[in-house]
Amino acid sequence: MTGDLEDLRKRIDLLDESLVRLLNARAACALEIGRLKREMGVPIYQPEREAEVLRNVQRHNNGPLDQDAIKRLFERIIDEARHLERIAEQLQLNQQQKEDQ
Repeated sequence: MTGDLEDLRKRIDLLDESLVRLLNARAACALEIGRLKREMGVPIYQPEREAEVLRNVQRHNNGPLDQDAIKRLFERIIDEARHLERIAEQLQLNQQQKEDQ
């Protein structure tokens, strides 16, 4: 029984590592989207796009998480992505300063 528990915990650890990589890849896209939105003069907050993302992830959800749980998780992910979009310019300036050193 203890072996099963440890095996499952190791599996969760590996899944968590994958999730972190995927979330950071998504965040990198959000940074680029923020840059493009600024260039295009498009507002950061676009509720229709956020609703589209939520519908999309819920459509792909086969459980065991219910639709409300998926919605809550992705609302948080979207909120963090929106934050990154807002600070994208400052992050880009900071990165350029580090490269110039």
